[in-house]
Amino acid sequence: MRIAEHEIKNLSNDYQNFRAKRNTKLIKMSKTTPYEILYEDEQMIAVNKSAQVLSIPDRHRPELTNIYTLLLEKYKEIYVVHRIDKDTSGVLIFAKTAQAHKNLSEQFEGRSTVKIYKALVIGCPFPEEGRIEAGIAHHPTQLGLMCISSKGKESITEYKVIEKFKNYSLLECNILTGRTHQIRVHLKHIGHPLVVDFQYGGKESFFLSEFKKRKFNLGKWDEEVPMLSRVPLHSFSLTFQHPTSGEQMTIEAEMPKDMRAVLSQLSKWDKNNKI
Repeated sequence: MRIAEHEIKNLSNDYQNFRAKRNTKLIKMSKTTPYEILYEDEQMIAVNKSAQVLSIPDRHRPELTNIYTLLLEKYKEIYVVHRIDKDTSGVLIFAKTAQAHKNLSEQFEGRSTVKIYKALVIGCPFPEEGRIEAGIAHHPTQLGLMCISSKGKESITEYKVIEKFKNYSLLECNILTGRTHQIRVHLKHIGHPLVVDFQYGGKESFFLSEFKKRKFNLGKWDEEVPMLSRVPLHSFSLTFQHPTSGEQMTIEAEMPKDMRAVLSQLSKWDKNNKI
């Protein structure tokens, strides 16, 4: 992808803050290329992963499309630094050299990176800004799911409400740890699960009729198509130090079309009902 614009803040030798903004008019995601390049140099690459695509190969079904394999085919040498869940969209970085991989991995392990997600949830948390500290462990009976546990690994999520509606709200979440399904589990824990997330207290799908109510019209023989049928969680930005120069970088990825469409409709039909 050609980067439409870089906003460079503080041009001193020891600090630069890059914000890579995608331009969907230039490059669009497709089933064959389910990612956009947000930033790239000789040491690393940052992409905007589309939802419902794996970050790395599945252990049981390695033939499934995943970003790592696609990049490996293109660059021949790629190293996994971190991952985001299949249903989550947004910023994902990979290293191109062993040295860069070691440096970036140490930053993630040392919790010096800043990972910001945007999440659309049911209801509005109170207080509107807070910190969730609750251990997370594998669910004792449901394979593949996680749960809150006093014996679980330390897990910390900071959240802030950035847009409110009558029955829903958009949150900005900063995860200080990187546990599996961390945001989903923590938001369920405080009683405000993601709008679509049947595994952790949300709906199976989200329909326009749910908030448009009496103003929603559908033909007698028509079947309503859901506006959202995946977890509305987006890795919005990632801040870290460049693996060789040490410069601080912030890579951002615009929210995907499905989440933007839902927010647009909520703003239109719930604007008089905002809290």
